[in-house]
Amino acid sequence: MNKTVMRTRWMIPNMTLSRVYKIAYSFLVERVPAENANAIVDSYLELKDSSSEPVHLKEIFRRILGSAQNSNMKAGVIGESIDGFDNLGKALFSFNHKKTLAQFKGNPDSLLDHIVATLKPRGKIRRERRSIWPKYCKTILSVAEFLTQFKNGNEFYDWANSMYKNKHSMPALPLVLAAEIEGIGYPLACDFLKELGFVGYGKPDVHVIEIFVGIGICPEKPSPYQVQKVISNIAAAAGVSSYNVDKLFWLIGSGKFYNHKNIGKRGHIGRMKKEFIEAAIA
Repeated sequence: MNKTVMRTRWMIPNMTLSRVYKIAYSFLVERVPAENANAIVDSYLELKDSSSEPVHLKEIFRRILGSAQNSNMKAGVIGESIDGFDNLGKALFSFNHKKTLAQFKGNPDSLLDHIVATLKPRGKIRRERRSIWPKYCKTILSVAEFLTQFKNGNEFYDWANSMYKNKHSMPALPLVLAAEIEGIGYPLACDFLKELGFVGYGKPDVHVIEIFVGIGICPEKPSPYQVQKVISNIAAAAGVSSYNVDKLFWLIGSGKFYNHKNIGKRGHIGRMKKEFIEAAIA
């Protein structure tokens, strides 16, 4: 790629975006230390669009809360401290949003007391207003409140698909979720949606952003919405889903093959962000 062009024009043609994807895919496959590297990489990129296959509201509650802890240090403070995120269900009535809200509505401090008494998280539980656990408890109650407007999973999917299936309103769905739910910004809303089967979304993750800025296909300090648009444009040019694009660049940035503990150091083959940027703009 021409480094000067890539640095000065980030709205680049589909042909170039398609090539960006091919370079990224080949780069990653070449660095996976296994004979079946292609199959390993593909196993992370392939996810069927299941946006028309509703799940129970309990599962939606669980998945939103799972995405809500997928930022910064939250996963370590929350999920790891209780021996796995799914154990949170023991304190939330098996992820029943109605029972959770009925018991703790308007009282996140009591919810935190209940979680501590039930799960006994390891480490110090900080109680300051901006600390992770108090903020997360507010998110739990906010999600529970948001879900009360839906009678069941079908109704939630009908609502989500009314925007997802329309190319003009599709980018707005994560914005609505971010506005409705405390503690869920645009990137985490995208993370929740893509993991729920709405594969037209990718998560504007820090790894993805740094790579896109580094190779010149999005502006410096982009908004999450701008990054999502770049993900969508690469997906369209390469003929794959946004989920696929998101996961490909995330794997390059993180080096974490979490389903393959037999490669690298328990699935971690090292971050390749800098190496890829240098290779892509050479």
